[in-house]
Amino acid sequence: MTDQYKMQDPVKQYTKAGPEFEQQQNPPGLEQEMNPLPDAGQDTYRGTGRLAGRKAIVTGADSGIGRAVAVAFAREGADVVLSYMPEEEKDAQEVIKLVQEAGRTAVAVPGDLKDEQYSEQLVAAAVEKLGGIDILANIAGMQQFVPEIADLTTEQFDATFKTNVYGLFWLCKAALKHMKPGSTIINTSSIQAYEPSPILLDYATTKAAINTFSKSLAQQVAGKGIRVNVVAPGPVWTPLQVSGGQPTEVLKDFGAKTPLGRPGQPAEMAPAYVFLASQESSYISGETLNANGGMPTP
Repeated sequence: MTDQYKMQDPVKQYTKAGPEFEQQQNPPGLEQEMNPLPDAGQDTYRGTGRLAGRKAIVTGADSGIGRAVAVAFAREGADVVLSYMPEEEKDAQEVIKLVQEAGRTAVAVPGDLKDEQYSEQLVAAAVEKLGGIDILANIAGMQQFVPEIADLTTEQFDATFKTNVYGLFWLCKAALKHMKPGSTIINTSSIQAYEPSPILLDYATTKAAINTFSKSLAQQVAGKGIRVNVVAPGPVWTPLQVSGGQPTEVLKDFGAKTPLGRPGQPAEMAPAYVFLASQESSYISGETLNANGGMPTP
């Protein structure tokens, strides 16, 4: 872990990948079984009340970027509905405890984002348990590498789109019915939208779609006082990578091609979501904030 608030060389702030990063889990993967563990900022993130009284939904909240964002939102004063797969319950329980230790309400709603009714249940839970919703952070994603299009099945292509795009669409649609002026939606794209890997054909395509979807929706709801933005991470050390997101043998060099020469950590992503959720970004909508270790994007 590293102190996020101490001025330091970002190249050396976290360790580079190495042979110890070569590991494999069955999807969706558990963070607590990773070694080294990702840094979600649980030991370092300090809130300043920027989201006091806010009511948030965070998808993929059990691990990785979603975990870091849930912790940061809670420490900034928000109550949080946590969305995650039932298989990820062990990780989710850790996050529930962290949110509660921050003095905020944690509402756990496990389920599958490929199910439209589940998306509606998430929003209903926020309205019922928290009294409304004014932040929606769509972070969960499906990523499974396939080297050849001939081997990319219709079932996987469909599942990737249902998780990454349809789930986001359903949640935005349901949440907007309850959002008041000042509310924000933050979606999650990727460097893959700009520099797609040949082995991530379906995943990269969904991430480009999320950028376009968000820019269109931002214009549609701007007059209602609701903002829509995107965070596009680069290579970040999360369970997504070790559970079929990347071939195991390439993980020892994970993030090495970024200008900073290392993978990002979830703790480095969370402040971007906090900024876009807070009133500090009041004049920003339809924007994609790239947090990718210095990789140039259009």
